[in-house]
Amino acid sequence: MQNTIINHIPEQAISKVLELLEHDNLTVLVKKERKTRHGDYRKLSNGKHQITINNNLNKYRFLITLVHEVAHFEAYKNYGRLIKPHGLEWKRTFQHLMLPFINPEVFPLNLLPLLARHFKNPKASSDTDSDLAYALKQFDANSDKTYVFEVPFGTVFRFRDKKTFKKVSKRVKRFECVEISTGKVYLFSPNAEIDIIEE
Repeated sequence: MQNTIINHIPEQAISKVLELLEHDNLTVLVKKERKTRHGDYRKLSNGKHQITINNNLNKYRFLITLVHEVAHFEAYKNYGRLIKPHGLEWKRTFQHLMLPFINPEVFPLNLLPLLARHFKNPKASSDTDSDLAYALKQFDANSDKTYVFEVPFGTVFRFRDKKTFKKVSKRVKRFECVEISTGKVYLFSPNAEIDIIEE
């Protein structure tokens, strides 16, 4: 387990991460990409605890996701099973666990102010913080992606190789896009990855 994780996180974070994972009944698995989540935590029926993380994440997003999921485990252990998954207990635990990593030895300088702002009140997913999510995506192996915020209104695009949409307007933080086949309006995060359809 540890060897696999070490390959996915910044070198300066390794010793602290190994300390976080020193639990006999906690396992971490690195899995193939899942489109709907970066990672997850669950208590297994045998009483053990399991964290899974997608293998396609860049090392900074992998570290944030890993600590996010460890925070679920620690919050469960310290506060019990009746807490909200992303409630106050989890937020405080996540902040506490993440704090030692938010420094220039672990993260690039341009990410530090975004991380500091995000961790004042961490959300259920770092993807909901569009500035941080976009900054993190710059470190992906395939960084020639197109995001919905970059394209002009009227652009037709495919999302996740499935449905086809047209970008029509902007709300406060999200973009309204109409699904071509049904006419239904969907809200997209600014940094949703899309494939433009050339007309």
